[in-house]
Amino acid sequence: MEAFYTLQGEGQHSGKAAYFIRLGGCEVGCHWCDVKESWDADAHPKLEINTIVEGALGYPGRLAVITGGEPLMYNLDALTDALQQAGFQTNIETSGVYPFTGHWDWVCFSPKKFKTPHSDIYINANELKSIIYNKSDFEFAEQHAALVNQECTLLLQPEWSKHEQMLPLIIDYIKDNPKWKMSLQTHKYMNIP
Repeated sequence: MEAFYTLQGEGQHSGKAAYFIRLGGCEVGCHWCDVKESWDADAHPKLEINTIVEGALGYPGRLAVITGGEPLMYNLDALTDALQQAGFQTNIETSGVYPFTGHWDWVCFSPKKFKTPHSDIYINANELKSIIYNKSDFEFAEQHAALVNQECTLLLQPEWSKHEQMLPLIIDYIKDNPKWKMSLQTHKYMNIP
């Protein structure tokens, strides 16, 4: 769909310079998705892997974040291999609903209630980023936290349109459950594109 160089705005790598590669196509259908134009894969051009890597090499940062849409709709082995051979750290942001592919330095797993994750995401996740839209999302987050590997970072992040209501609840929840950490969409607070 698009590629752009900016700062990672959320999660464990927040604040780092990153080249984002947003793949078109998603069947998860989150009603609060902020990139709904990514859902239709046919609406976006297909690019050769070397063209994608060349675009990334045009910037000094060496963190490549593959996002979507839902990037695991595709086999990402060749893309991640090419990026790593070019010197990039490869990170993915995924709902985990498709079988796991690609060679990743960091896997951000953000499960959604709308579609059940594929079982192989849990052992591969480095970061569980649970979006908190309403109070029932805390229980949903805990269900997935019980399934990820022991080294997985556990993050709670308020959904942007409800961050003012949910942020105080998340703060209290983390104080009572200190295995969790806060994630904020800092790029939205600071208006970083």
